[in-house]
Amino acid sequence: MAKKQTTIKVKRIGSPIRREHRQGETLQGLGLKRANQIVELEDTPAVRGMIRKVSHLVEVVE
Repeated sequence: MAKKQTTIKVKRIGSPIRREHRQGETLQGLGLKRANQIVELEDTPAVRGMIRKVSHLVEVVE
């Protein structure tokens, strides 16, 4: 029996301008290109780590 893949919805609420270059790259890696954009991602440890690195620029939407 296959496991059901869980997903997370992430919304970009901040700008990477005047931040470390890596933070902008992390937002790109999450697929967040525009302000207030929402993307649905698989709930994996790698994605959770990326969200944690830019937690001040994103929010998890329920």
